[in-house]
Amino acid sequence: MKTRTLGTDLDVAEIGLGCMTMTGGYGGSPDRSAMVDLIRSAVDQGVTLFDTAETYGPHRNEELVGEALAPVRDRVTIATKFANAIDPDTHEPLGRLLRPDEVRAAAEGSLRRLGTDHIDLYYQHRVNPDHPIEEFAGVVRDLIAEGKVLRYGMSEAAETTIRRAHAVQPVTAIQSEYSLWWRRPEDGVLDACAELGIGFVPFSPLGKGFLTGTIDASATFGDDDLRASIPRFGGEALTSNVALVDGVKEIASGLGATPGQVALAWLLARQPWIVPIPGTTKPHRLTENTGAADVDLSAADVDRLTALSDSVEIVGGRYPDFLEAQTNR
Repeated sequence: MKTRTLGTDLDVAEIGLGCMTMTGGYGGSPDRSAMVDLIRSAVDQGVTLFDTAETYGPHRNEELVGEALAPVRDRVTIATKFANAIDPDTHEPLGRLLRPDEVRAAAEGSLRRLGTDHIDLYYQHRVNPDHPIEEFAGVVRDLIAEGKVLRYGMSEAAETTIRRAHAVQPVTAIQSEYSLWWRRPEDGVLDACAELGIGFVPFSPLGKGFLTGTIDASATFGDDDLRASIPRFGGEALTSNVALVDGVKEIASGLGATPGQVALAWLLARQPWIVPIPGTTKPHRLTENTGAADVDLSAADVDRLTALSDSVEIVGGRYPDFLEAQTNR
């Protein structure tokens, strides 16, 4: 794959890999050895950016990613995240966000679980409104000075918060949900990235599987599948929302590509500093996703997809209200 630059100096392949669901989330419990093989297959297919977080698992996901990438550590970029307070002994969430004085211990825990001496890109997973963002940026700045962290990132932060943090420690990348069915980053965040020279990393670029075209109005989700709690995957909402994916399917058919590949290619066409990180636990989906880098959309194709997204009113929130309240602040 071709490479793209996040921030001023982080060169990565244009399709990354989100690893969250490799330790659960969309139902079932993936086999660990199979997930190690999947991550290593991604490396063989040219993927260089791998995304995890302390809260995924919790802790187990970082351990998985660290084990899988240990043989190729010097060839890949590992991004992880801090935000949630997690008991280091029980690995259970404590139900609150970290304070600035707790970030250093979180980073050292991530380093240990990843089996590395540095974190290439360290995201603040969620903004804690109880403490100035400048204090968090300052702690990461200190970790960068010590070589434990190489670059600072932020996730689901509002434009003004990004600007304040960037003034203390330059931000390399913003990670937020962005796709044909969730375009809120266009309301200021992407403009700030363009102005400040910050890269943008869309998570859930396939709408949690929706834009693959494999979910229809009859779909149901088990209790251990996070989509069961997401309003836009509910019965009546899902019936309405399939209009978007039906349109993507039609466009994809004319291009000889899959709906998921077209959805990823649309993101790549938006800006040269956008690097989506689709997640999967299936080898054939990994190959499909990396193949999106070869889908060449014309300007007319991009406009048609954008107009389709504009024309379909998506019903239902992307998160339950209590989770949505933790974003864009």
